[in-house]
Amino acid sequence: MKTKIALLPGTHRKREVIFILFPFNDELNTAVKTQTPASWSQTKGKWYIFESEFNRNKFYTTLEPLATFDFSALNRTKSESIINISPVIQPNSEKKDTHLKPFSQDFLTKISEFQLWMKHKRYSESTINSYADCLKVFLAFIWPKPLLEVNNSDMIDFVNQYIIAKNLSYAYQNQVINGTKLFFREIVKCELEVDKIERPRHELKLPNVLSKAEVSLILKSHANIKHKAMLSLIYACGLRRSELLNLKPVDIDSKRGLLMIKKAKGNKDRVAPLTLKIIEMLREYYRLYKPKVWLFEGTAPGERYSEQSLQSVLKQALEKTKITKPVTLHWLRHSYATHLLESGTDLRYIQELLGHRSSKTTEIYTHVSSHYLQKIKSPYDDLF
Repeated sequence: MKTKIALLPGTHRKREVIFILFPFNDELNTAVKTQTPASWSQTKGKWYIFESEFNRNKFYTTLEPLATFDFSALNRTKSESIINISPVIQPNSEKKDTHLKPFSQDFLTKISEFQLWMKHKRYSESTINSYADCLKVFLAFIWPKPLLEVNNSDMIDFVNQYIIAKNLSYAYQNQVINGTKLFFREIVKCELEVDKIERPRHELKLPNVLSKAEVSLILKSHANIKHKAMLSLIYACGLRRSELLNLKPVDIDSKRGLLMIKKAKGNKDRVAPLTLKIIEMLREYYRLYKPKVWLFEGTAPGERYSEQSLQSVLKQALEKTKITKPVTLHWLRHSYATHLLESGTDLRYIQELLGHRSSKTTEIYTHVSSHYLQKIKSPYDDLF
């Protein structure tokens, strides 16, 4: 059963804050500490987030796997600006109305129809949830306008008055557009001309990469074989977090030295090579833990290891190694690809190992490879 979180408005150190109250739960406590901007108040004896830093939608989606939420105290203080469809939905502040009613049944029916359509098309559960959440935020913004009357101007207003005004990311904007276009094209079929919706200008973000020495420190930091095996396998095979947690013992082919990664991003299977050292480590781990269903399980037999606990494993490793960089689990995947490139592995093979659909995605690692950059001679040296 999930733990219930109550959120209460208040003040702390002369600033407006949101207090986070819940019965003690070690896993949830770790998630609040590591996955949210919350701080612990020694004087109050509770977690809090400064109101200016509180993102209701992000807070909900981050902790929803572990908790249920009571937003009633926040709703009472800001009832004029909240639409009663979901605890994470807030409309545009310029559309305040003291007589707002819940979404019409038509809105709710269409959203459910959209989710069923995506399931039928075999979209992943995470994509379905992400698109549905983004869609609800957009519909809350344009409410109570009928769906058939929604047009491109509404999307432009939403981007300017909600996404840009709240300084939300390029990735979130793109996700909203993806989900909204799909919904109005396949379900509503209205005045919104989905093909004419402009996407944000593409931003080039370079991957964060650790040196081999830093990776070595992180992987050696844990004495616990389970923790060491999880982090080692992410780096050794370039795995995404979800790919590691979805592995089963039968996915390891020790005789051929291969790892079978099934239903990864885009519902694609792929294969990654396993070194003898990794196989030996996994054998030792298996002898000690004897997992029943998943390769890495939680405290209860047959229970999949949680994402929050895995993130906590990495955080503990960083504290032990004194590495102060804001390292995430995905940095290990980026480091794997970059180190392969620097050792001379062809980009086409790296693309296959990472499960990238496009070679352009893989080519970004050439921008951070020290092997290529160090070959470039600066004209500065010719001046002296």
